[in-house]
Amino acid sequence: MNMVCLDLEGVLVPEIWIEFSKAAGIPELSRTTRDEPDYDKLMKFRIEILKNNNLKLPDIQKVISGMEPLPGAVEFANSVREKTQLVILSDTFEQFAKPLMKKLSYPTLFCNSIIADKDGTIIDYALRQPDGKKEAIKAFKSMKMRIFAAGDSFNDLAMIREADAGCLFCAPEQIRKDCSDLTCVDTYKDLLAKINTFLD
Repeated sequence: MNMVCLDLEGVLVPEIWIEFSKAAGIPELSRTTRDEPDYDKLMKFRIEILKNNNLKLPDIQKVISGMEPLPGAVEFANSVREKTQLVILSDTFEQFAKPLMKKLSYPTLFCNSIIADKDGTIIDYALRQPDGKKEAIKAFKSMKMRIFAAGDSFNDLAMIREADAGCLFCAPEQIRKDCSDLTCVDTYKDLLAKINTFLD
């Protein structure tokens, strides 16, 4: 049985932290896993900026509620789901993802969780499990699934390499250079072609 596993931000929806950075007027918050391979370092950096600017979880959720999937993403995801199982493996958070999942017709999502005080102050985060994307692929493979994986960031590399097949999607130039062993496509048409070749 086959399965396609995709990253969420930068693949199907815009980068949440970049959109919030624009809305809040804080350029430092635009830093993502495309820029920083150490996820814990990145999240502690973000949480400190939120604290210093008195920004809370509802402030981020308000921005997310106005976001839309990337152009063509809904049609692409539907095309994949017509052919095989689609699972989203993301380092986003349950508290962020819900409105975006609704707009994508609720694909299966594995992600992390935000830890916030009663007033919405974000104090920490909880990983679903360490190296969760790679571990999910390993678990699916243990169930005799054949996996195609795609993503755009440093935190997607282990997932792609653990899968039976995969590629980068719209990855920044530095990741393309650092990971010359991985092919990169830049349109949903080309990504769907890769998936179809895998499924054939």
